[in-house]
Amino acid sequence: MAEVIVVGSRKAAGALVAEAIERLVAQQPDAVLGLATGDTPLPVYRALAERVRAGLDLSEVRGFALDEYVGLPVSHPESYHSVIEREVVVPLGLTPGSIHVPDGRPLGIETAGERYEDAILASGGVDLQLLGIGTDGHIGFNEPGSSFASLTRVKTLTRQTRDDNARFFDSVDEVPVHSITQGLGTILRARRLVLLAFGAGKAHAVAAALEGPLSASVPASAIQLHPRATVVVDEEAASRLTELEYYRDAFAQKPIWDPVIL
Repeated sequence: MAEVIVVGSRKAAGALVAEAIERLVAQQPDAVLGLATGDTPLPVYRALAERVRAGLDLSEVRGFALDEYVGLPVSHPESYHSVIEREVVVPLGLTPGSIHVPDGRPLGIETAGERYEDAILASGGVDLQLLGIGTDGHIGFNEPGSSFASLTRVKTLTRQTRDDNARFFDSVDEVPVHSITQGLGTILRARRLVLLAFGAGKAHAVAAALEGPLSASVPASAIQLHPRATVVVDEEAASRLTELEYYRDAFAQKPIWDPVIL
């Protein structure tokens, strides 16, 4: 069972996860982070940026983004190359050459997944993977039906995902149809998973992922297979969890020797 932590706000979630990442980096300055994009991880990145301004050094940290759109120019403001640079690399003082994003260029896309897998393995693997969850239960761009054994590959985005992401573009028609994403098998190799979810719109997906059956129809349910997964949610996202009171009790009575998240 994943550890479930219910917090009062997105800011509180960001501070909690940032503290865990700071502890990880104190032990391992060149730790490898799995970097999610979208609105969900922003509180974590903002909390880390505050710590960097206060003196935290993340310059040796390495990172791998979860996914990228296929066919969107790297220079496009909504390419994940641009998003990661703007929201993560620059504010956190990361070394650009140590941060990797899947190659979504059409030329060579046939081998882009294999090349990304090789790069992750060559790094020694991801120490802590940040995740969000889609309203249809996807993580990364692993849409419903994705194999739990899948590795980095090209996926066709569902209409629901494209509708959800249309807010970042002028219209849904501008949202790319394909992505290259780390697979569920890739994600499960990370040594630690931290999934964040906020808002009532994510409540159904969170409940299905944590308390429903293991199912390719809910890709995020794969986290049930991971030995060290933590889910950080606000009250609204937690509202459909049937074991909510147990999760609260377990966190309130957490042994003093068992650190939060790490």
